[in-house]
Amino acid sequence: MSERRGKTTAGPRHRRRRTALTVGIPLALTAAVTTTYGTGLGVFGEGAQQTASAATGATTAAAAPTWAADTADGFASVNSLGQNGTYGGRGGQTVTVKTLADLEKYATAEEPYVIVVAAAITMNPVGKEIKVKSDKTIVGQGTSGQIVGGGFFLGTGVHNVIIRNLTIRDSYQGVWNDKDHDFDAVQMDGAHHVWIDHNDLRHMADGLIDVRKDSTNVTVSWNKFSDNNKTFGIGWTENLVTDITIHHNWFRETEQRNPSTDNAAHAHLYNNYLQDDPGTTIKSSYGNYSRGSTKMVLENSYFQGMNNPVTKDATAAVVQRGNTFSGTSGRNESGGTAFDPKSFYGYTLDRTADVPALLTAGTGPRTTIGTATTPSTKAAAATLTVAKDGSGQFTTVQAAVDAVPANNPSRVVISVKPGTYRETVKVPANKPHVTVQGAGASRKDTVVVFNNAAGTAKPGGGTYGTSGSATVAVEADDFQARNLTINNDFDEARNQSLSGHQAVALRTAADQVLLDGIIVDGDQDTLLLDTAAKDRLGRVYVTNSYVSGNVDFVFGRATAVIDQSVITLKKRWDGTSAGYITAPSTTADRKGILINRSVVNGDVSAGSFFLGRNWHAGGDATLRPQTTVRNSTLSAAVKSTPWSDMGGFSWKNDRFAEYRNTGPGSGAASGDRPQLTDSQATGQEVADWLGTWNPTA
Repeated sequence: MSERRGKTTAGPRHRRRRTALTVGIPLALTAAVTTTYGTGLGVFGEGAQQTASAATGATTAAAAPTWAADTADGFASVNSLGQNGTYGGRGGQTVTVKTLADLEKYATAEEPYVIVVAAAITMNPVGKEIKVKSDKTIVGQGTSGQIVGGGFFLGTGVHNVIIRNLTIRDSYQGVWNDKDHDFDAVQMDGAHHVWIDHNDLRHMADGLIDVRKDSTNVTVSWNKFSDNNKTFGIGWTENLVTDITIHHNWFRETEQRNPSTDNAAHAHLYNNYLQDDPGTTIKSSYGNYSRGSTKMVLENSYFQGMNNPVTKDATAAVVQRGNTFSGTSGRNESGGTAFDPKSFYGYTLDRTADVPALLTAGTGPRTTIGTATTPSTKAAAATLTVAKDGSGQFTTVQAAVDAVPANNPSRVVISVKPGTYRETVKVPANKPHVTVQGAGASRKDTVVVFNNAAGTAKPGGGTYGTSGSATVAVEADDFQARNLTINNDFDEARNQSLSGHQAVALRTAADQVLLDGIIVDGDQDTLLLDTAAKDRLGRVYVTNSYVSGNVDFVFGRATAVIDQSVITLKKRWDGTSAGYITAPSTTADRKGILINRSVVNGDVSAGSFFLGRNWHAGGDATLRPQTTVRNSTLSAAVKSTPWSDMGGFSWKNDRFAEYRNTGPGSGAASGDRPQLTDSQATGQEVADWLGTWNPTA
């Protein structure tokens, strides 16, 4: 990109009966996350080549979708009881089901299956719990996979089961503290190695999850729990056997057992969000409860408005670290000795302050973009490994990119082991179909970072300029980045004499670029979303990710979607709060930047940031810059007049609008704050930006 400007300044537990029940998902941002927000999730709904069965309507698949290779983290990843981690039906046949009969047929089979639920399946009779056998992955296709009026039962000895991306709901029988109907979403009695991930669980007659009778090696992650009384119970045993990890779950409008943990040998709870909103019909009785002889470690969780947020029996232990309690009341207890989770497995904590935004954007089922490409039409991906310690094929990311053959016809995955890689990386245009993927448990484990700025001197003379400052530059179509951090850590404070503080972390100048579950961090000009040429289409889909900065930190002429992500506003080098999120330079015949179902937040002053300004690159009056921000949560940092002129061009002559945003930074329609009508909004959705391209793993 050519330079466009210089530095810019710019008490006892209590219970109550609820008189009215609200059916449905709480109004929140549904996700997207992540390869991690803990795991390598992939895009759900990607299918395999399928053959229809005329008799049942079920389909079978010749090859498993990419996400079927995902494995659990936490205690479900630990090698014990003859089971080395939790990988579900990986290696078995992939089937797609739309009926109760087919779901039950494959879930109860002896052989391994990856079972894709592609419809709302109603249990008959109500309360039915399918008795799942070992070695199964049961996963919803996009948001269409629903289990209505019942759930799943995992009995003694059942192991290696994954339940993901489903909505399980509505077995409620009209009695709030129901003693007669044991209708759970997921019940385990003596099972082991189970991973429950990215589900929406709500409105059941009994528990949303019951982990009972010595069930162990369980991980529960990235789920949304809501509209329930006895939410999540662990125990019903005299033995100290259960090892369980509970992380990145959102509990909202749930009364008790959030969770209640009885006689667990090791209970590790971290980065959960427990929320009790004032004035609602469900009142929390208690939050996290350590009972019996449980040893609990509770880290970096956020409790908002909860009654008795943390309670423990005299015989139990709770070790608390880094938790936040906002508007809570009643018992908040800790004491005793527990254990070190890292002696069992590795993990990375997210900042406690980020948890509410992270989880409201990232929990629950993930959506599918369009009709998935089938793996059977693609060659198997080659994998190159990178490790700083020499244990991989290469010690730098660039060396792995260099090893990709020119004009490679199929995908090459560059798997980068945890570590900090201080280098610049360029993926040239003649190396398409490349994925750079962090191999750690968290996107924070693998970091690619450098500190060039626009004004930094080049070794051969001259300066890098804005586009040349990028830590990672992508010029190849069909590029993907997953589960890693890309950073530009140029230090403005120490380089005030330098002319040109624009410092790009990631530059894309290609079409069909998928950025899933990553962090892109910088200050000015963090994320440059460009095209290969002014007359070339360049589509970018950013999902389940963090993008941070302060001045024009999402900019360029690409047709770009930031979906179900967190946009973090940062202060300037001198501690002041001022900036612009977007600076589109869209051509008149293209769509610009769409921010959809995301969260805008950050530790900056109220009313200090614009949503964007119109960048007419090079003074080109033919451009029609566009940013639309819709269905997103805006913090108080956003100005009440959120758009700004740039370079002598009025933003009102270009394309800037909002639609149904919420939060303290949102506002009503006015001449300074245009809002789309419902009719207009139907033409400004994700599919309108991406066209025929369906981003898949």
